[in-house]
Amino acid sequence: MSESLPPKTCSIDRLVTVEADVEKVLCGEKTATRRNGRYADPGEIMELKGHKFEVTRVYQQSLGELTDEAVRMEGYENVEAYKNYILSMHAGMPWLPHMKVWVHEFRAV
Repeated sequence: MSESLPPKTCSIDRLVTVEADVEKVLCGEKTATRRNGRYADPGEIMELKGHKFEVTRVYQQSLGELTDEAVRMEGYENVEAYKNYILSMHAGMPWLPHMKVWVHEFRAV
């Protein structure tokens, strides 16, 4: 990897915790998750209900850069559906196009 990443702000076991999201990962509908902080390093293994998933990429992205294709990796049909979900989880949080989030992409191993 060419760029060095800052220290993690949380642990990989907190990366995917919402039951509906865990189910999406297990059935292959969700292969990425976005967080305010960095929860994993590339190559790190996340375990969900006895299944292992390897983190393949970790990078920053602004909310304004989101595309329908990107949020399909999150298990959502389009940016609007993803935005509505995130805002429902974080009451009072503004959706700011310039706000940066950490993208964690993963695959089953």
